[in-house]
Amino acid sequence: MYKPRPLKSGDRIAVVAPASPFARDEFDRGVAELTRLGFEPTWDDSVFATEGDYLAGSGELRARAFMKYWNDPSVAALIAVRGGYGSVQLLPFLHPPMLVSAPKLFIGYSDNTSMLSWLTCGCGITGLHGPMLERRLASGAAGYDERSFLALMINGTGVELAPDSLEVLRPGEAQGPLFGGTLAPLVASLGTPFAFSPPDGCVLFLEDVNERPYRLDRMLTQLRLSGILGRARALVFGEMRGCDEPGGTPTAREVIARLTVGFPGPVLFGFPSGHTSGPCWTLPFGVDVRVESAPRPCVVIEEPAVA
Repeated sequence: MYKPRPLKSGDRIAVVAPASPFARDEFDRGVAELTRLGFEPTWDDSVFATEGDYLAGSGELRARAFMKYWNDPSVAALIAVRGGYGSVQLLPFLHPPMLVSAPKLFIGYSDNTSMLSWLTCGCGITGLHGPMLERRLASGAAGYDERSFLALMINGTGVELAPDSLEVLRPGEAQGPLFGGTLAPLVASLGTPFAFSPPDGCVLFLEDVNERPYRLDRMLTQLRLSGILGRARALVFGEMRGCDEPGGTPTAREVIARLTVGFPGPVLFGFPSGHTSGPCWTLPFGVDVRVESAPRPCVVIEEPAVA
């Protein structure tokens, strides 16, 4: 894996909008939080562009802004304002040799899984599945977990992530490089030149929001039939906020527990990264982690995402 350099106080972080437009007050509060953390946010006016109500400008415009800051040696990392839809449209404009020649941290989740998946699996650059500006950094401590966010940007080796919400569906211990993200864009990538393709022996983190149980079944079945679940040594699922059947049964947890019967490694449920009801924790993609079910369920970061 190509690893960006670690961040330090005073570093510039570029704020980009690879997917949908956003509320300006959320943007301003998120920028203020980055500043409070000791970083220098930077952006250009194209971040405020819109197209068709649901896109933050044309795909080419968004890709041009992304590459502008990726190629800027004074910028240490890029963070997305929000998800929504549209980041997949940037991928044809991103050139792997240019990306790996000067690797940088990209931070985001949700629809930006398309970007994270391609950067980590397609280009071999580590990234962070973590808070964006809208509703996360903009909300301060209520929106994101500051400890994991800062630790993984600076180093993170040996950090034990053991949120209270994490529970064991299948016991065990396993180690491998972590990949994944939001289920819907991962599954949508299959069959394209930018298909999600993690290596054998990986640990998969999978999460989503407002997907009814039968849709979770469909997406997980597709990952199983494509052979991707069979590459994993461990599975870590997110909170799956809003994914229970409206009538209360079945729940997302019940569907996942049923679909992972017979999985040969540990299966954990409820890791609060991505679409969470509380603070969003940060996970590093592309580096070794250890998944443990006892004495308490946790994810231990065995390798830094930065170098």
